[in-house]
Amino acid sequence: MPRQGTSNTGEEAERSVPSPLSNPASCNENYPPIGGRLLSSLFGLSDSRALILSVFSTKSARPFDRSKQKEQVWKRVLLHFFICFIVGLLIGLTPFISMDISYTNPSSKGQAFSYGIVSTVGNSLNLDNKGIDDNVGNLDNAMTNPTLLVDKNQETRKLLIVVTPTYTRLLQAYYLNRLAYTLKLAKAPLLWIVVEMNLQSEETADILRRRSVMYRHLVCKRNLTDIKDRQVHQRNVALSHIETHRVDGIIYFANEDNVCSIDLFQQMRHIRQFGTWTVAKQTWDKSRFCLEGPVCNGAQVIGWHLNRLSQRFRRFHAEMSGFAFNSTILWDLKRWHRPTLEPIRQLDTVEDGFQVSSFIEQVVEDERRMEGLPLDCSRIMVWELSIESSNSFYPQKWSVKNNLDVIAPLA
Repeated sequence: MPRQGTSNTGEEAERSVPSPLSNPASCNENYPPIGGRLLSSLFGLSDSRALILSVFSTKSARPFDRSKQKEQVWKRVLLHFFICFIVGLLIGLTPFISMDISYTNPSSKGQAFSYGIVSTVGNSLNLDNKGIDDNVGNLDNAMTNPTLLVDKNQETRKLLIVVTPTYTRLLQAYYLNRLAYTLKLAKAPLLWIVVEMNLQSEETADILRRRSVMYRHLVCKRNLTDIKDRQVHQRNVALSHIETHRVDGIIYFANEDNVCSIDLFQQMRHIRQFGTWTVAKQTWDKSRFCLEGPVCNGAQVIGWHLNRLSQRFRRFHAEMSGFAFNSTILWDLKRWHRPTLEPIRQLDTVEDGFQVSSFIEQVVEDERRMEGLPLDCSRIMVWELSIESSNSFYPQKWSVKNNLDVIAPLA
């Protein structure tokens, strides 16, 4: 209807009451741009219903010409892409943000996760809970209580390489089982290298498989008629194996008849180059014990225990089970400033009683490069106690199927 005071002509009426669908100017006035409506909705200037209609509705505005319609479509596409990108970025960063918050929790300040080492037996994996570090305990309780996963000592455990020569005899199983249970109590990682002569006996292999200790079973194929001491060549086989495979750790020669304290293996992990300690050794007549090893001032070696005057010509008065050294000395010449390129091996040509001293001379120059263990060398951590039998018979595979002696009938 025409307004009052205006002409009643059809042209003016048509101009005064325009159609909202035919005039683009009126469309722009009634429906503001999409970007402006989105910002106003985000800041609370309009209701959420208008925001949803403006973003997802394709009929919210009808441009008059094709160019403006394409421009608004591209704006809408870019807007959707930008919103999806921001949402995806926030979702992707959510796990990392939660982890940072948990690690920066003041109640867990100074704590770190540390899982125990699971030992292996041969080529198989041992999942026994006893192989897990005592500081960790049960894994289920540790996951519910992260404080149980804290390693209180915060120390790096070096690999211990224990070399043991052995041969078939009556008390072989007794010695190997006793030493195996001792090594099992020592904390991992530990590698037990057992060396036999000529071939791997089934009895020795069975003992090694049944003990939860990581091991390697080697064979020395030297002719027994050409050698004076079989243990010298057995140890050389182990040294060659360690050098060839570059096994990095602390080498310790543990004889079968050794009785070792558990604390010895923990002390050996502190050795940097060469460590030595006192050994209680049974005399040849088995009537008493004598001491062999260093005399220390703190951790510095200042002398040696000497029991017989005939031994005074030895350079180092130590026992084979009374020292350990870093295995990298075998191949890393530059690090340890070794003057010779000859491999470090035990010598079978030297006189009895001088084999240990001649071997140590290849490893270190003098006492200045030695470390006395423990701090003042006052504790005895190794005992050499040899028990042999005149009877050479032993059951095959340590299995008794028949009566060995006279059958005693029941009364």
